[in-house]
Amino acid sequence: MKVLIIEDERFAQEELCRFLEQIKGYEIEVVGCLESVEDSINWFGSNQEPDLVFMDIQLSDGLSFEIFNATSVTCPVIFTTAFENYAIQAFKVNSIDYLLKPVG
Repeated sequence: MKVLIIEDERFAQEELCRFLEQIKGYEIEVVGCLESVEDSINWFGSNQEPDLVFMDIQLSDGLSFEIFNATSVTCPVIFTTAFENYAIQAFKVNSIDYLLKPVG
C-alpha cells in the first residue's frame, strides 16, 4: 500500500510514519511527506495517486481543502487534525476517517 502524508509538523510526520511501520500484515510504503498546499498540488500533478493519504487540515500555507479545489484527488483520505470543527467539510471530500491529534 502506497501512503502519502501531508502534514506540516515534522514531529507529527515522524509519529505517523512510526505508527504505520508497526502495522503488521501489510506492506506500507510512505511515498512522500509534504508540508504545504502548494507542494501537495504539485505532487498530485506529477505523481501516480497513492492508495491512501493522511492529511492534516491546517498546513503551512493554507487549508488542505484547497488541494481538492486545485487538483483531482480520488483516493481515500484520512484527516488527522487538532480541530474538530472541520469534520463535516472533510467528509464532503474523499475522507474515510477523521482522527483528532494526537493520533496513536
